[in-house]
Amino acid sequence: MPFVLLYLVVEIVAVVALGSLIGFWPTVLVLLAGSFLGLLLARREGVRAAQAMAEAARTRRVATNEATDGMLVAVGGLLLFVPGLVTDVLGLLLLLPPTRALVRRRLVRSAEEANPGLRTARIRSEGVVVDAEVVEPDTAAAGPRRGGGAPMVIEGTVVDER
Repeated sequence: MPFVLLYLVVEIVAVVALGSLIGFWPTVLVLLAGSFLGLLLARREGVRAAQAMAEAARTRRVATNEATDGMLVAVGGLLLFVPGLVTDVLGLLLLLPPTRALVRRRLVRSAEEANPGLRTARIRSEGVVVDAEVVEPDTAAAGPRRGGGAPMVIEGTVVDER
């Protein structure tokens, strides 16, 4: 309950401050233009995020950035539906790719600090994928090896090189 009251106070102070600075009708226009622009941006960025997720699935990549972008676009769109100047500004900032990238890096870093396995999965997903199988070396044709013995032979093909 205290957060709702704090939200109301912040929004009222912001709207009154903007209204006293530029006037009543320009403030109304700013609020309407921000919501309209935000809805257009939310639609465009939502489609981009969905296409990026589909591309990641098609290329069999871990879609960390794409999923986080989709989530941030959804939060930005939700903030645009909540009435108020401050929430509109925050929603618009989340819909802009440069600020969304900053927030995404911060979210991913904090999630990886909380769960180190996520960092390992992300690092492994960014490497070259090789479909291979270890073949027993032919001891008669093998040359010298550092540790002694025959060299290890790996036959394979690169499946996905990024």
